Amino acid sequence: MNPILAILKEHNVTDAQINELFQAMTDNPMMAMGMIGQLGIQPEQLQQLMALVMQNPALIKEAVDELGLDFSKVEAAKAQLQN
Repeated sequence: MNPILAILKEHNVTDAQINELFQAMTDNPMMAMGMIGQLGIQPEQLQQLMALVMQNPALIKEAVDELGLDFSKVEAAKAQLQN
């Protein structure tokens, strides 16, 4: 299992919440950031998760693929944020 998904599950984030979060990330990354804050993950644990993603950004693609979502939408959203 993808480490991002494993950490989320470890913090009792449901499959539905995980799917909703990653779907939001593909559609509207700013909305996804707000959703992350509502998951109830302690700030220090959230920092660990963010550090993991920063060290290995490919984990996002792996998680999106594992959830069966379209990674090209993540790339498009990322490009939109950079503009």
